[in-house]
Amino acid sequence: MPPARPPPGPRPRPPVSAVLITRDAAAQLADCLASVAFCAEVLVVDSDSADGTPELAERLGARVIRSHWRGFGPQKRFAVSQATHDWVLCVDADERVTPELRVAIEGALAAPAASAYRFARCNRFMGRYLRHGEGYPDWSLRLFDRRQAGWSDDEVHEKVVAPGPVATLPGDLLHDTAESLEAYLDKQNRYTTLAARMALDRGEQPSVVRMLASPLVRFVKFYLLRKAFLDGVPGLVHTLIGCANSFTKYAKMHAFRRTGP
Repeated sequence: MPPARPPPGPRPRPPVSAVLITRDAAAQLADCLASVAFCAEVLVVDSDSADGTPELAERLGARVIRSHWRGFGPQKRFAVSQATHDWVLCVDADERVTPELRVAIEGALAAPAASAYRFARCNRFMGRYLRHGEGYPDWSLRLFDRRQAGWSDDEVHEKVVAPGPVATLPGDLLHDTAESLEAYLDKQNRYTTLAARMALDRGEQPSVVRMLASPLVRFVKFYLLRKAFLDGVPGLVHTLIGCANSFTKYAKMHAFRRTGP
């Protein structure tokens, strides 16, 4: 009789590529890359940095591709397409994978039960990590098999589209932005402009009712129901800026319809 075959061993964990898009991110990059060093590959797609970001990334062991800017969604789609491995972990330069999240990612990939995974993002705002309201848990789908999921083409507020089930992992992705409140407001102004243009391109019609009601609904939802008041003044400011963004988006839609973008 032929010798009995040994039982099959555990399937090897699929390798993961950590994927980042960057521009002038040298001040924050080292901590981010250190937190994703467990990945089989770290890929940085840089767009016209003037602060040495691509050179720093290369010194820290990342593979760097220099490429023009396409908009957030298209840029991330391009970056994912350039990764060596099909499983990708997408992070920003001002984010860090916590040890708890790393353990959860490695455990999930030992026997993947889904093609896409989300986890909580913890946002630092005005010097404080928010734990309530819109700032937390801020669910983010960032780990996925690119053969079955991918980034949308949105220029702003891009998201991963996964047609199959999405699983949730424990652990936090720390969003440790060091920008000032002034810089944050400037960024929100740019984002609301892009969001207004995208909404009009999709055929949405601006409404005075929505322009007035949307900020109120957001305030009740995030400040009261999701208890952003427990985060003190940063929680209040973060919520009010979100409410203002809702108003501003619809106001810009009205303005663009009347005067053009």
